[in-house]
Amino acid sequence: MGGPRGAGWVAAGLVLGAGACYCIYRLTRGQRRGGRGLRLRPSRSAEDLTNGSYDDVLNAEQLQKLLYLLELTEDPIIIEKALVTVGNNAAFSANQAIIRELGGIPIVGSKINNPNHSIKEKALNALSNLSVNIENQIKIKVYVHQVCEDVFSCPLNSPVQLAGLRLLTNMTVTNDHQHMLTNYITDLFQVLLTGNGSTKVQVLKLLLNLSGNPAMTEELLGAQVDSPFLSLYDGHVAKEILLRVLTLFQNINNCLKKESHLAIQPTFTKGSLFFLLYGEECAQKMRALVNHHDVDVKEKATIIPKF
Repeated sequence: MGGPRGAGWVAAGLVLGAGACYCIYRLTRGQRRGGRGLRLRPSRSAEDLTNGSYDDVLNAEQLQKLLYLLELTEDPIIIEKALVTVGNNAAFSANQAIIRELGGIPIVGSKINNPNHSIKEKALNALSNLSVNIENQIKIKVYVHQVCEDVFSCPLNSPVQLAGLRLLTNMTVTNDHQHMLTNYITDLFQVLLTGNGSTKVQVLKLLLNLSGNPAMTEELLGAQVDSPFLSLYDGHVAKEILLRVLTLFQNINNCLKKESHLAIQPTFTKGSLFFLLYGEECAQKMRALVNHHDVDVKEKATIIPKF
């Protein structure tokens, strides 16, 4: 008889909205994956952990509560708040592993299918923080193709596009998953040309990851890229963009040397990045940048071989 009264006392103390009550009831009953009971502190409900009043890093019990809430609730406000809290906690390396071990990656990953763009953005941000952990990338890679499709179909410069680009950038820091972007390289260059400054920088960070891998060199050089790409090498371009496009060129050159591709000259179609980078117009721009007023830009332009 004491059991039901105890459960009722805990439920009353949690003070959750109607949409989250069932989730918290399950949590207080100790239903946890793996069969171990979960003792909860009635003074801190799962929803309390999403309202911004709790600033400390969450422990495993609290993260478990939060993930159950995120999995079961259909309230978009609670979902968004829970994703933000998970994402903030995933910025800490210890919690990146804990969230994975609690089965949190598929729970967060499922939210990128949500039609609510704000929820999609927060899910992508959380996955982005989780993807810093190499072991987590093994589970996150199943979402890469969908993230690519979303990045190239959502509004240009939108928060969803930027969040997706950040996730893809993290997923390509190592060479392990770069091949998954092979079919999207031309699309990346299109977003680079049409996006605003923030979007350009984020795309370039991603392209720089790819350009450091010799296995991706031919894919990059074979991509169809519009001629306005060369305008990024103009002297008046913002330094954070100009240095990155110069580094992109430098990385590709270095990879060509490693692979001895300069001698064999692979066949690339007209309109490809190869024809832009190794054409006369680009050579003229490199010669002009050697006299650039910024020392860093001048140095980059100087060390790029002339063809």
